[in-house]
Amino acid sequence: MVEYITINGARLAYEISGPETAPLMITLHGGRGMGDHRSDYKIYSQLNDRLQVLSFDYRGHGQSSRTKPYTFEQLVDDIEGIRQQFLGAEEQVIICGGSFGGFLALHYAIKYASRVSRLILRGAAASHHRISAFSFQQHALLANLTTDEEDSIKSLEKRLHKAPNFSKEMLRDKVFGAYEDDEEFKLVYFAMMPLYKEVFDANAALKACRDTVCFAESHNELYSEKEKYFDYTKKLASITAKTLVIVGENDWICPPENSRIIAERIPGAELLVVSDANHSVHIEKPETVLGRIKEFL
Repeated sequence: MVEYITINGARLAYEISGPETAPLMITLHGGRGMGDHRSDYKIYSQLNDRLQVLSFDYRGHGQSSRTKPYTFEQLVDDIEGIRQQFLGAEEQVIICGGSFGGFLALHYAIKYASRVSRLILRGAAASHHRISAFSFQQHALLANLTTDEEDSIKSLEKRLHKAPNFSKEMLRDKVFGAYEDDEEFKLVYFAMMPLYKEVFDANAALKACRDTVCFAESHNELYSEKEKYFDYTKKLASITAKTLVIVGENDWICPPENSRIIAERIPGAELLVVSDANHSVHIEKPETVLGRIKEFL
């Protein structure tokens, strides 16, 4: 059941389950402007026999209020506000973030290091750019993109046949840029949905897309010049939480090299690369992902 809590002036939608005496795990969803907590909660709430699992919608996302500002820093402070609300001043939390939620998870684990006992990352990246074996700067299509965005477009070129209504220009100008309005956002999102999973169900995708809130304003602000150029690479060594990094071997948005970099630079981090899985590895291979998380915990 969805409940609401006011944190830093925003009304945030969330679900929670599991024993109140169990360790608290907060999950952080992906999708700037279009994600919400529901798909993560459906998977990770299966751990509620041993954890108290809380999943929420960021401000400007899903069922939460459209309360500005929409910045990485504000969303991370909202996570801390939730931790304090449910645990108090000093108690540690488990943070589990995927995709954009993985970026926020890293930001939180650096800023609030002493508050995190365990960190679980799925399909994440530590930076808007990454160490790459390629250089695409001369390609006109890739002008003014970050290196990570360049690599995503290069990965897209190998998969574009799976999404005939999507284009590299949409990825560059819309997904990594700005939408004209919420309707355009939803149309582009539906066009790109076949790229997220190795086995695509068009009917299920249509239903999911109709049920997704696409808010162009929060997306555009979180992809603005001020926000998009994040880089946590040099600070990864400061993360003190026990860390598990998970990625699908066919992840085209945050290719596995990103996760390898994270795992190499966070002290003692463990890496799981899941075969025959894409960016939504936790949805495609829940038994593998949840089984490994149980071992990790």
